[in-house]
Amino acid sequence: MTDNSKVFVYPKDVSAFGFDWGKLSLTVAPEVNGAERFSGGVVDLPSGKGHTRHNHPGAEEIIFVISGNGEQMVEDKDGNPVVEKVGPGCTIYVPESRFHSTLNTGDAPMQLFVVYSPAGPELALRDLPDFRLLPPGAGLSGESYS
Repeated sequence: MTDNSKVFVYPKDVSAFGFDWGKLSLTVAPEVNGAERFSGGVVDLPSGKGHTRHNHPGAEEIIFVISGNGEQMVEDKDGNPVVEKVGPGCTIYVPESRFHSTLNTGDAPMQLFVVYSPAGPELALRDLPDFRLLPPGAGLSGESYS
């Protein structure tokens, strides 16, 4: 249920999309707080984990590295993979419909903030075979935090 008054949202306060590679906690989305033009949230990747090459047809994405280190791949306009090492403070722009992937290559968890425009492409993640809906406050494997 959408709550238009939710303008201050912590990842621990929303349900999350859990996967074998990590989790996505949507903190801004039409279904969370009525956002209309974009959606976004926090991605947590354990060491050695990452999401495979994929794209979001019709949508652009911004990825901001909050913590941790990894490798980010974004294909160029000709479909060639461009891979860079990324760390805290790096902003990655993924052009509309461009394939991309992220891998945590560090020894510690990696945390990202992602933004999708327009809102909605993240909902397709619910169709992935390893998707599970985690309750608010749950860790990567679904355990609750105190």
